[in-house]
Amino acid sequence: MSADQETIQDVFSSFFTEQTGPESARNSMPLGFDAKAWERLSETGAPGMGVSLPAGGGASLSDLVIVAEEAGAKIAPLPIIDHVVATRILENLDSLEPEVLTGTLLAGLAIRPVENGVAKSVPTGSIANRLIALDEDKLLLINDEPPNKSLPNHGDLPIAHRGINGATVISEGTEATEVFERGLNEWKTLISAFLVGITRSSIEMTVDYVKERHQFGKPIGSFQSIQHGLADLPGLYDGARLLVNKAAWAGDREITGEINLTDNEISDFATLSSMSLIFAGETSLQATDRGLHYHGGYGFSEEYDIQLFYRRARAWSQILNSPSDECLLLADLLLEDNGVK
Repeated sequence: MSADQETIQDVFSSFFTEQTGPESARNSMPLGFDAKAWERLSETGAPGMGVSLPAGGGASLSDLVIVAEEAGAKIAPLPIIDHVVATRILENLDSLEPEVLTGTLLAGLAIRPVENGVAKSVPTGSIANRLIALDEDKLLLINDEPPNKSLPNHGDLPIAHRGINGATVISEGTEATEVFERGLNEWKTLISAFLVGITRSSIEMTVDYVKERHQFGKPIGSFQSIQHGLADLPGLYDGARLLVNKAAWAGDREITGEINLTDNEISDFATLSSMSLIFAGETSLQATDRGLHYHGGYGFSEEYDIQLFYRRARAWSQILNSPSDECLLLADLLLEDNGVK
């Protein structure tokens, strides 16, 4: 990281530690949104940091990945990822309202196309005042009142269906689909960073626990079977973090990337964002699963934080679609570009 990025990491690590974390997540159930913490975050200017410098932002996708990882490390119940992606799309289409830029109005992205007049299972659907959705070749801006009630879900996330009645068309045709795909790839990259943060914290809390928990007069972390189960997790975390940062790097470039399977050289943004979501999701599942297992029966208790991370890792890693479906999409991106049907 550059010196500026190290500062971004320090600032947001401190903020999410002080203002969010497991207790904030518990207090936000079942809606999955901490309104007070969002108000404090808005005071920092973070909701608008992803737009261009002239508009009051200036953060690159690589900068935003740092923020997303720190949010994931504290499972912050804040829609910062969806909001910054939405602001970047709205600015690109000259549809950004000042209230959205400041975070007074929450914005989000319907991550799957509209079906029969409904944007289904929108990640911030229960709280967003403005939603961007793709209906065939039209990009819509939904601006009705949010329901403030989430669909029941494993991770207590603010998921809801939203209708498109009264929505405004902000783009059509090829531009609309391209802008949506770009936004979705940015969303995948940032959610992957959030999952990397979950992985990091899960490893840390599990290592701390196995040092403290004693059986047969010894800390359970001294048992070889537990050591073996934890030994590969830091490598998986580092690999996921590296992949997410490469995806962000590709997203920040102004040139078209390539997919060269012969030389194992991939710099295409869409492909790397899909890879990141798959790998970061799998890594977070492994880290939280082992963490829960090594906590024993305590891991299933609501009093212990590991179960919060466990449930959110599963919810976020599958909120777009199942990992197998994302693997099929990745296969298409990798193989069709190389002439394989």
